[in-house]
Amino acid sequence: RFVKRAGVWLTQPRFAVTAGAIVSDERGRVLLLRHVLRKGSGWGVPGGFLKASEQPEEAVRRELREETGLEPDSVELAFVRALGHTRQVEIIFRCRMRAAALEGLEKGFEIDRAEWFARDALPQGLSADQRRLIERALAVNARE
Repeated sequence: RFVKRAGVWLTQPRFAVTAGAIVSDERGRVLLLRHVLRKGSGWGVPGGFLKASEQPEEAVRRELREETGLEPDSVELAFVRALGHTRQVEIIFRCRMRAAALEGLEKGFEIDRAEWFARDALPQGLSADQRRLIERALAVNARE
């Protein structure tokens, strides 16, 4: 039994698991963050790695608290994708938060800046992949 488990453990691929949040406000704007720890990557959606034994929704709520100090009004699963080049499974959530909650947000250890952006006016420094994440998550919402 031990040998069988060890064989499976040694031969099966390992993946990091992350949770990301596409956060929108009552006006349909999207929350983007400029991360201190990801310098050079520009703007991006909130998120991070799951801790051992942490449920994905707990992780996305924790990441939002750590990065913005705020709690979302609602959280729902949007989609899951596997990134082969980084051996990562990414769980994307669609979240709602009131725009006023962001007022007075101070720079923190992880975040240089947090801002709401209209979907048709996303910032220049936002990668094509992050744009696709936002569109996919919000398109799912529009179909429902």
